[in-house]
Amino acid sequence: MCSNGKVDFRKGGFTLPGEAGYEKLTLEMAERWGADVIRDSDGTKLSPEITEAGYRIYSTICIIREHNAFAGEHPDAQQQTFLSSDPVVAEAEQLEISPLDGYFDEQFQLNDTPDALAWWQVWDRTEGKEVPRENWTFRDGKVTIRQCTPYHRYTVSFLCWRIWEEINMYNHTTNSWTTEHLRQLDPRHPGAWEYLKNWLRVWCENNPQTNVIRLTSLFYNFVWIFGADLRRRTRFTDWASYDFTVSPAALDAFRREYGYALTAEDFINGGKLQATHRPPTAHKRDYMDFIQRFVAEKAKALVDIIHSFGKEAYVFYDDSWVGMEPYGKYFSSIGFDGLIKCVFSGFECRLCAGADVKTHELRFHPYLFPVGLGGLPTFSAGGHPEKDATEYWLHVRRALARETVQRIGLGGYLHLTIGQEPFNRAIENMAVIFRRIRALHGEGKPAELPVTVAVVHTWGSLRSWTLSGHFHETDGNILIHINEALSGLPVKVRFLSFEDVRAGALKNADIMINAGRAGDAWSGGDAWKDPALEAEVTRFVMEGGSLIGVGEPSAREGGHPFFALSHLLGVDRDTGAYACHMPWSFETEKEAPFTIRREAIGRTEGIRLTDPETKVLAAEGNTPVLTLHHAGRGQAIYMGGFTYSPEAARMLLDMILYLTGADGFQAGLSDQAQVEAAWFPQSATLLAMNNGGEEVTAHIRYPGGVCEAKLAPYAEKLIELS
Repeated sequence: MCSNGKVDFRKGGFTLPGEAGYEKLTLEMAERWGADVIRDSDGTKLSPEITEAGYRIYSTICIIREHNAFAGEHPDAQQQTFLSSDPVVAEAEQLEISPLDGYFDEQFQLNDTPDALAWWQVWDRTEGKEVPRENWTFRDGKVTIRQCTPYHRYTVSFLCWRIWEEINMYNHTTNSWTTEHLRQLDPRHPGAWEYLKNWLRVWCENNPQTNVIRLTSLFYNFVWIFGADLRRRTRFTDWASYDFTVSPAALDAFRREYGYALTAEDFINGGKLQATHRPPTAHKRDYMDFIQRFVAEKAKALVDIIHSFGKEAYVFYDDSWVGMEPYGKYFSSIGFDGLIKCVFSGFECRLCAGADVKTHELRFHPYLFPVGLGGLPTFSAGGHPEKDATEYWLHVRRALARETVQRIGLGGYLHLTIGQEPFNRAIENMAVIFRRIRALHGEGKPAELPVTVAVVHTWGSLRSWTLSGHFHETDGNILIHINEALSGLPVKVRFLSFEDVRAGALKNADIMINAGRAGDAWSGGDAWKDPALEAEVTRFVMEGGSLIGVGEPSAREGGHPFFALSHLLGVDRDTGAYACHMPWSFETEKEAPFTIRREAIGRTEGIRLTDPETKVLAAEGNTPVLTLHHAGRGQAIYMGGFTYSPEAARMLLDMILYLTGADGFQAGLSDQAQVEAAWFPQSATLLAMNNGGEEVTAHIRYPGGVCEAKLAPYAEKLIELS
């Protein structure tokens, strides 16, 4: 255990979801899990028996929903979005399109007011031109287009009201709720804003028992567009999109401030929408900054109201969080006292832990709902919530070993834990281990390599430790797997934009990672057409830095070579430009300078050597999938892909050790790939973690020698070695 034997690891730092009607259960589980805080959850209230039991009380507020009466009286105060009709082929010179065909009509309603219609657009998508406004009309829910070119594809871009708040919609459709559909108000509407402020003041006055108001979250939800067809219920979702912030009032305010007008096409983007996974346009960057300043200003006003009643203000970094990115320029100006993040993964833990607030709290999964992710029967017949909890915990635990938080907790309906003893026991054990890890951090930080890894992509620090969504929503993206591996490694990690790199930020890095697919925001797309960017990365490597490129790093459409950094990587991808150019033949190296986990490395088609001195460490047929190339005083590693696993994370660490010459690191390296360890020098304690499903005996290096640790499946040990 921790060197301070007087610490009670059975209590504190835990937030329990209480439930009226289950007072006895609430207080029993609070005692068992060591809760010091009880919170309410969606659709639940806490009874006086709970609020007066001596615990601190969190109250959950989603400031923009549960105001249906006001929304009914002021329908123009509801939130909106641009949508695009599905393309329709004209077979004659006139065409009718029903814009909302294919969309979920319980989520959307056309906004055909004069203010909204002014922003509608009709497009000939075959020709890529907007149809002149005099050539189309809207009437009775349909757009009639005249002077069409037969057999061209046409779309309508239109504004609509969002008449069902998306999280409430998801909960209804997933868990068969039958309560009223909740709507959402737009704080940009003057009447709605005054109403919301007054509502919050009254709420604070009427709830003196509440110590912390947990805002879930602020104003604008991540984009989640439902379809009418159950075969594709989710048509589009993007955790970091700004589409749901739009309205004629917002567009008018933007035009006044920036001196130019946005159009529907700035959001619809040919039907692709402005997904976070694509490099943004200059217009999108301007609009994001515009919304972020607006959200920060309004959020600060709410926080000031909460503080005026002597309460703390925490914010839940999910759901309606758009515009309040914790690593954005304006977040710290809001004045939140705490940040709460629901977590499935290590990178989400690191995202929360590094935010500029006093208190960081993780909400563990699974959520206490009958049905879980993807329709799994988590707390229903056939469910195994303890297995889900353990799976997510393994990701979070290794990240907590590197950077801790102050609190953990759960959400949902507590009565679902009845009869779920394996789950209840798992959470009890996790809470104890969390407190022990937190105590270790309190005595001093764990040892880490003197190595800084710079992850370079379009968004830079704004998207520190994330891409867009949870692990399960971006699972196919290469970089999210690398972020997950990095979240538990003993290295410093920075997230840099291409602008940062051009400004010289790599001078403070030892390794640069660029990973993604051609044209995406993570690889960089057209950013690599800038000679200055290419030259700066070349300088970095030639002068002794290291580069790890994964998938299609530095890919640029129309460029030759296709990888702008091919001269450093020693490989390029042939997209057809190398026709008639014979590739270098190669033999796979018999020995590699680090352990290779072949199952972790993906394949990108068309990879070929650009330098006969490039060493192929692994190949699939005639395609290199792992290479090593020297360039000046530096080195570069290329991987065709990367899939996270405990063994893959160890391979990445071994690469880092090799590239930086730090392979003599003595602060927590295990001889078993599935076992990770963190060395806490101030308390002379080793935290050993078995990330695998089999019992293992590991030999772990630390500054005093080698420690042997026998670990049960998925278990951890705290070993004092003073």
